[in-house]
Amino acid sequence: MDNKRNKPSETPAVKAAGVRKRPRKWRFKFPLAPFVFLIPWFIGFAIFRAYPILRSFYLSLSHFHLLDAQPRFVGFDNYVRMFTNDILFTASAAATLRFVFLGTPMVLIVAFFIAYILNFKLKGVNLFRTAYYIPSILGGNVAVAILWRQMFRNNGLVNAALGIFGIEPIMWLRSETFAPFVLVLLSAWQFGSTMLIFLAGLQNVSPSLYEAAAMDGAKKRQMLFRITIPVISPVLFFNTINVMLRHFQEFNSAFLITEGGPFNATLFMNVYIYQRSFAGLDFGYGSALTWVLLLGIGALTLILWLTSKFWVHYSD
Repeated sequence: MDNKRNKPSETPAVKAAGVRKRPRKWRFKFPLAPFVFLIPWFIGFAIFRAYPILRSFYLSLSHFHLLDAQPRFVGFDNYVRMFTNDILFTASAAATLRFVFLGTPMVLIVAFFIAYILNFKLKGVNLFRTAYYIPSILGGNVAVAILWRQMFRNNGLVNAALGIFGIEPIMWLRSETFAPFVLVLLSAWQFGSTMLIFLAGLQNVSPSLYEAAAMDGAKKRQMLFRITIPVISPVLFFNTINVMLRHFQEFNSAFLITEGGPFNATLFMNVYIYQRSFAGLDFGYGSALTWVLLLGIGALTLILWLTSKFWVHYSD
Protein backbone atom coordinates (compact mmCIF):
# COMPACT_ATOMS: atom_id res chain seq x y z
CA MET A 1 0.00 0.00 0.00
CA ASP A 2 2.86 2.40 0.84
CA ASN A 3 4.47 1.70 -2.52
CA LYS A 4 1.26 2.60 -4.31
CA ARG A 5 0.94 5.83 -2.32
CA ASN A 6 4.56 6.86 -3.00
CA LYS A 7 4.28 5.99 -6.72
CA PRO A 8 4.28 9.24 -8.71
CA SER A 9 1.24 9.80 -10.81
CA GLU A 10 1.52 10.97 -14.39
CA THR A 11 0.33 14.51 -13.99
CA PRO A 12 0.89 17.07 -16.73
CA ALA A 13 3.80 18.45 -14.71
CA VAL A 14 5.40 15.00 -14.47
CA LYS A 15 4.94 14.40 -18.18
CA ALA A 16 6.48 17.77 -18.92
CA ALA A 17 9.46 16.88 -16.74
CA GLY A 18 10.06 13.78 -18.91
CA VAL A 19 9.13 11.17 -16.33
CA ARG A 20 7.43 8.22 -18.02
CA LYS A 21 5.49 5.35 -16.63
CA ARG A 22 7.30 2.01 -16.75
CA PRO A 23 5.96 -0.01 -19.71
CA ARG A 24 4.08 -3.17 -18.98
CA LYS A 25 5.73 -6.48 -19.70
CA TRP A 26 4.66 -7.78 -23.17
CA ARG A 27 2.69 -10.99 -23.16
CA PHE A 28 1.86 -13.08 -26.19
CA LYS A 29 -1.76 -14.14 -26.44
CA PHE A 30 -2.37 -17.17 -28.65
CA PRO A 31 -5.32 -16.50 -31.03
CA LEU A 32 -7.38 -19.53 -30.12
CA ALA A 33 -10.71 -18.45 -31.62
CA PRO A 34 -9.73 -18.80 -35.34
CA PHE A 35 -8.44 -22.34 -34.78
CA VAL A 36 -11.66 -23.29 -33.04
CA PHE A 37 -13.59 -22.39 -36.19
CA LEU A 38 -11.04 -24.34 -38.28
CA ILE A 39 -11.59 -27.56 -36.33
CA PRO A 40 -14.12 -28.95 -38.89
CA TRP A 41 -11.60 -28.33 -41.68
CA PHE A 42 -8.82 -30.05 -39.74
CA ILE A 43 -11.08 -33.05 -39.11
CA GLY A 44 -12.03 -33.26 -42.79
CA PHE A 45 -8.40 -32.89 -43.87
CA ALA A 46 -7.25 -35.61 -41.49
CA ILE A 47 -9.96 -38.08 -42.57
CA PHE A 48 -10.21 -37.41 -46.31
CA ARG A 49 -6.67 -36.21 -47.12
CA ALA A 50 -3.97 -37.09 -44.63
CA TYR A 51 -5.16 -40.61 -43.79
CA PRO A 52 -5.62 -41.74 -47.44
CA ILE A 53 -2.15 -40.40 -48.31
CA LEU A 54 -0.49 -42.24 -45.43
CA ARG A 55 -2.56 -45.35 -46.10
CA SER A 56 -1.58 -45.29 -49.77
CA PHE A 57 2.10 -45.09 -48.87
CA TYR A 58 1.75 -48.04 -46.48
CA LEU A 59 -0.03 -50.08 -49.15
CA SER A 60 2.74 -49.28 -51.63
CA LEU A 61 5.08 -51.14 -49.28
CA SER A 62 2.71 -54.08 -48.99
CA HIS A 63 1.22 -56.87 -51.03
CA PHE A 64 -2.52 -56.28 -50.85
CA HIS A 65 -5.03 -57.98 -53.07
CA LEU A 66 -8.60 -56.75 -52.69
CA LEU A 67 -9.72 -60.24 -51.67
CA ASP A 68 -7.04 -60.48 -48.97
CA ALA A 69 -8.02 -59.88 -45.39
CA GLN A 70 -5.01 -57.73 -44.49
CA PRO A 71 -2.09 -56.25 -46.42
CA ARG A 72 1.22 -58.08 -46.06
CA PHE A 73 4.26 -55.83 -45.62
CA VAL A 74 6.93 -56.53 -48.27
CA GLY A 75 9.09 -53.41 -48.09
CA PHE A 76 10.23 -52.01 -51.43
CA ASP A 77 9.49 -55.15 -53.41
CA ASN A 78 6.78 -53.41 -55.43
CA TYR A 79 9.19 -50.66 -56.48
CA VAL A 80 11.97 -53.13 -57.31
CA ARG A 81 9.59 -55.19 -59.44
CA MET A 82 8.31 -52.04 -61.10
CA PHE A 83 11.72 -50.83 -62.29
CA THR A 84 13.26 -54.22 -63.07
CA ASN A 85 10.53 -56.57 -64.25
CA ASP A 86 7.55 -54.58 -65.52
CA ILE A 87 7.57 -53.84 -69.23
CA LEU A 88 4.14 -52.20 -69.04
CA PHE A 89 5.41 -49.68 -66.49
CA THR A 90 8.19 -48.64 -68.87
CA ALA A 91 5.72 -48.31 -71.74
CA SER A 92 3.28 -46.40 -69.54
CA ALA A 93 5.93 -43.97 -68.29
CA ALA A 94 7.13 -43.36 -71.86
CA ALA A 95 3.59 -42.78 -73.13
CA THR A 96 2.84 -40.38 -70.29
CA LEU A 97 6.03 -38.35 -70.78
CA ARG A 98 5.44 -38.22 -74.53
CA PHE A 99 1.94 -36.93 -73.99
CA VAL A 100 3.12 -34.32 -71.46
CA PHE A 101 6.00 -33.01 -73.58
CA LEU A 102 3.84 -32.83 -76.72
CA GLY A 103 0.58 -31.65 -75.21
CA THR A 104 1.82 -29.01 -72.77
CA PRO A 105 3.63 -26.81 -75.36
CA MET A 106 0.76 -27.20 -77.82
CA VAL A 107 -1.85 -26.04 -75.30
CA LEU A 108 0.33 -23.10 -74.23
CA ILE A 109 1.01 -21.99 -77.81
CA VAL A 110 -2.63 -22.26 -78.91
CA ALA A 111 -3.94 -20.55 -75.76
CA PHE A 112 -1.41 -17.70 -75.98
CA PHE A 113 -2.06 -17.18 -79.70
CA ILE A 114 -5.83 -16.95 -79.20
CA ALA A 115 -5.42 -14.69 -76.15
CA TYR A 116 -3.06 -12.42 -78.08
CA ILE A 117 -5.64 -11.99 -80.85
CA LEU A 118 -8.55 -11.50 -78.44
CA ASN A 119 -6.58 -8.83 -76.60
CA PHE A 120 -7.10 -6.44 -79.49
CA LYS A 121 -10.10 -4.14 -79.34
CA LEU A 122 -12.20 -5.76 -82.02
CA LYS A 123 -15.90 -5.60 -82.63
CA GLY A 124 -17.75 -8.42 -80.88
CA VAL A 125 -14.58 -9.63 -79.16
CA ASN A 126 -16.50 -10.59 -76.00
CA LEU A 127 -18.57 -13.05 -78.02
CA PHE A 128 -15.43 -14.72 -79.35
CA ARG A 129 -13.94 -14.90 -75.84
CA THR A 130 -17.02 -16.76 -74.65
CA ALA A 131 -17.05 -19.07 -77.67
CA TYR A 132 -13.42 -20.06 -77.21
CA TYR A 133 -14.00 -20.79 -73.52
CA ILE A 134 -16.91 -23.21 -74.13
CA PRO A 135 -14.65 -26.26 -74.85
CA SER A 136 -13.12 -25.88 -71.39
CA ILE A 137 -16.58 -25.96 -69.83
CA LEU A 138 -17.29 -29.23 -71.62
CA GLY A 139 -13.84 -30.51 -70.67
CA GLY A 140 -12.74 -34.09 -71.26
CA ASN A 141 -15.99 -35.67 -70.14
CA VAL A 142 -17.37 -38.93 -71.42
CA ALA A 143 -19.60 -37.39 -74.09
CA VAL A 144 -16.73 -35.38 -75.61
CA ALA A 145 -14.43 -38.42 -75.57
CA ILE A 146 -17.03 -40.55 -77.37
CA LEU A 147 -17.61 -37.77 -79.91
CA TRP A 148 -13.86 -37.51 -80.50
CA ARG A 149 -13.61 -41.27 -81.00
CA GLN A 150 -16.41 -41.19 -83.59
CA MET A 151 -14.75 -38.32 -85.44
CA PHE A 152 -11.44 -40.16 -85.83
CA ARG A 153 -12.82 -43.58 -86.76
CA ASN A 154 -11.84 -45.07 -90.12
CA ASN A 155 -15.15 -43.88 -91.58
CA GLY A 156 -15.42 -40.85 -89.31
CA LEU A 157 -15.78 -37.17 -90.04
CA VAL A 158 -12.04 -36.46 -90.22
CA ASN A 159 -11.35 -39.11 -92.86
CA ALA A 160 -14.45 -38.01 -94.76
CA ALA A 161 -13.07 -34.46 -94.86
CA LEU A 162 -9.67 -35.73 -96.02
CA GLY A 163 -11.38 -37.81 -98.73
CA ILE A 164 -12.63 -34.61 -100.34
CA PHE A 165 -9.01 -33.77 -101.17
CA GLY A 166 -8.26 -37.27 -102.40
CA ILE A 167 -6.39 -38.40 -99.28
CA GLU A 168 -6.73 -42.05 -98.32
CA PRO A 169 -8.37 -42.80 -94.93
CA ILE A 170 -5.93 -42.81 -92.02
CA MET A 171 -6.23 -45.35 -89.22
CA TRP A 172 -5.98 -42.70 -86.50
CA LEU A 173 -6.87 -44.84 -83.51
CA ARG A 174 -4.97 -47.96 -84.62
CA SER A 175 -1.64 -46.35 -85.34
CA GLU A 176 1.10 -45.98 -82.74
CA THR A 177 2.08 -42.68 -84.35
CA PHE A 178 -1.33 -41.06 -84.80
CA ALA A 179 -3.21 -42.30 -81.72
CA PRO A 180 -1.20 -40.16 -79.22
CA PHE A 181 -1.54 -37.21 -81.59
CA VAL A 182 -5.34 -37.56 -81.51
CA LEU A 183 -5.30 -37.28 -77.71
CA VAL A 184 -2.93 -34.31 -77.87
CA LEU A 185 -5.37 -32.57 -80.22
CA LEU A 186 -8.18 -33.19 -77.75
CA SER A 187 -6.14 -31.66 -74.93
CA ALA A 188 -5.24 -28.67 -77.09
CA TRP A 189 -8.92 -28.16 -77.89
CA GLN A 190 -9.56 -27.55 -74.18
CA PHE A 191 -7.45 -24.40 -73.94
CA GLY A 192 -10.14 -22.02 -72.65
CA SER A 193 -9.03 -21.65 -69.02
CA THR A 194 -5.37 -21.24 -70.00
CA MET A 195 -6.40 -18.69 -72.62
CA LEU A 196 -8.34 -16.60 -70.09
CA ILE A 197 -5.36 -16.48 -67.72
CA PHE A 198 -3.11 -15.39 -70.58
CA LEU A 199 -5.67 -12.76 -71.57
CA ALA A 200 -5.73 -11.35 -68.05
CA GLY A 201 -1.94 -11.14 -68.07
CA LEU A 202 -1.87 -9.41 -71.47
CA GLN A 203 -4.38 -6.81 -70.32
CA ASN A 204 -2.09 -5.90 -67.40
CA VAL A 205 0.83 -5.00 -69.68
CA SER A 206 1.29 -1.23 -69.55
CA PRO A 207 0.59 0.47 -72.93
CA SER A 208 3.41 2.91 -72.19
CA LEU A 209 5.91 0.11 -72.80
CA TYR A 210 4.60 -0.40 -76.32
CA GLU A 211 4.52 3.35 -76.95
CA ALA A 212 8.14 3.73 -75.88
CA ALA A 213 9.16 0.76 -78.04
CA ALA A 214 7.28 2.16 -81.04
CA MET A 215 9.08 5.49 -80.65
CA ASP A 216 12.38 3.58 -80.77
CA GLY A 217 11.32 1.90 -84.00
CA ALA A 218 10.57 -1.56 -82.62
CA LYS A 219 8.45 -3.88 -84.74
CA LYS A 220 5.50 -5.98 -83.60
CA ARG A 221 7.57 -9.15 -83.46
CA GLN A 222 10.24 -7.43 -81.37
CA MET A 223 7.58 -6.08 -78.98
CA LEU A 224 6.16 -9.58 -78.63
CA PHE A 225 9.42 -11.29 -77.65
CA ARG A 226 11.09 -8.40 -75.78
CA ILE A 227 8.13 -6.81 -73.99
CA THR A 228 5.00 -8.97 -73.95
CA ILE A 229 6.46 -12.37 -73.15
CA PRO A 230 8.98 -11.15 -70.51
CA VAL A 231 6.30 -9.07 -68.76
CA ILE A 232 3.79 -11.94 -68.59
CA SER A 233 6.45 -14.57 -67.84
CA PRO A 234 4.99 -15.16 -64.32
CA VAL A 235 1.65 -15.94 -65.97
CA LEU A 236 3.41 -18.23 -68.44
CA PHE A 237 5.12 -20.02 -65.55
CA PHE A 238 1.81 -20.47 -63.74
CA ASN A 239 0.08 -21.82 -66.85
CA THR A 240 2.97 -24.17 -67.61
CA ILE A 241 2.70 -25.78 -64.18
CA ASN A 242 -1.09 -26.13 -64.40
CA VAL A 243 -1.14 -27.53 -67.93
CA MET A 244 1.67 -29.97 -67.16
CA LEU A 245 -0.15 -31.27 -64.07
CA ARG A 246 -3.34 -31.68 -66.07
CA HIS A 247 -1.55 -33.75 -68.70
CA PHE A 248 0.07 -35.99 -66.10
CA GLN A 249 -3.38 -36.72 -64.65
CA GLU A 250 -5.07 -37.46 -67.98
CA PHE A 251 -7.33 -40.51 -67.88
CA ASN A 252 -10.67 -40.10 -69.69
CA SER A 253 -9.37 -39.64 -73.22
CA ALA A 254 -6.93 -42.56 -73.15
CA PHE A 255 -9.40 -44.88 -71.41
CA LEU A 256 -12.47 -44.07 -73.51
CA ILE A 257 -10.97 -43.34 -76.93
CA THR A 258 -8.00 -45.68 -77.35
CA GLU A 259 -8.26 -47.90 -74.22
CA GLY A 260 -4.51 -47.55 -73.77
CA GLY A 261 -3.67 -48.84 -77.25
CA PRO A 262 -2.58 -49.45 -79.82
CA PHE A 263 0.39 -51.44 -78.50
CA ASN A 264 0.36 -49.42 -75.25
CA ALA A 265 1.09 -46.17 -77.14
CA THR A 266 -1.51 -44.36 -75.04
CA LEU A 267 -1.25 -46.40 -71.85
CA PHE A 268 -0.92 -43.38 -69.57
CA MET A 269 0.07 -43.87 -65.95
CA ASN A 270 -3.44 -43.21 -64.64
CA VAL A 271 -4.84 -45.83 -67.02
CA TYR A 272 -2.22 -48.35 -65.94
CA ILE A 273 -2.88 -47.57 -62.27
CA TYR A 274 -6.58 -48.22 -62.89
CA GLN A 275 -5.84 -51.51 -64.62
CA ARG A 276 -3.63 -52.80 -61.82
CA SER A 277 -5.70 -51.46 -58.91
CA PHE A 278 -9.32 -51.94 -59.98
CA ALA A 279 -9.15 -54.42 -62.85
CA GLY A 280 -6.35 -56.52 -61.38
CA LEU A 281 -7.37 -55.81 -57.75
CA ASP A 282 -3.69 -55.35 -56.81
CA PHE A 283 -3.96 -52.26 -54.63
CA GLY A 284 -0.44 -52.58 -53.24
CA TYR A 285 1.20 -52.37 -56.66
CA GLY A 286 -1.27 -49.71 -57.77
CA SER A 287 -0.36 -47.57 -54.76
CA ALA A 288 3.32 -47.93 -55.63
CA LEU A 289 2.59 -46.76 -59.18
CA THR A 290 0.71 -43.79 -57.77
CA TRP A 291 3.64 -42.74 -55.61
CA VAL A 292 6.06 -43.04 -58.52
CA LEU A 293 3.76 -40.80 -60.57
CA LEU A 294 3.60 -38.31 -57.69
CA LEU A 295 7.39 -38.24 -57.35
CA GLY A 296 7.78 -37.78 -61.10
CA ILE A 297 5.38 -34.83 -61.10
CA GLY A 298 7.18 -33.35 -58.11
CA ALA A 299 10.58 -33.72 -59.79
CA LEU A 300 9.53 -31.97 -63.00
CA THR A 301 7.76 -29.24 -61.04
CA LEU A 302 10.91 -28.70 -58.97
CA ILE A 303 13.00 -28.45 -62.14
CA LEU A 304 10.66 -25.82 -63.54
CA TRP A 305 10.75 -23.94 -60.25
CA LEU A 306 14.56 -23.95 -60.07
CA THR A 307 14.97 -22.87 -63.70
CA SER A 308 12.30 -20.16 -63.46
CA LYS A 309 14.85 -17.65 -62.15
CA PHE A 310 16.44 -17.62 -65.62
CA TRP A 311 13.30 -16.83 -67.61
CA VAL A 312 10.60 -15.55 -65.22
CA HIS A 313 10.77 -11.81 -64.57
CA TYR A 314 8.85 -10.18 -61.74
CA SER A 315 8.04 -6.48 -61.59
CA ASP A 316 9.63 -6.02 -58.16
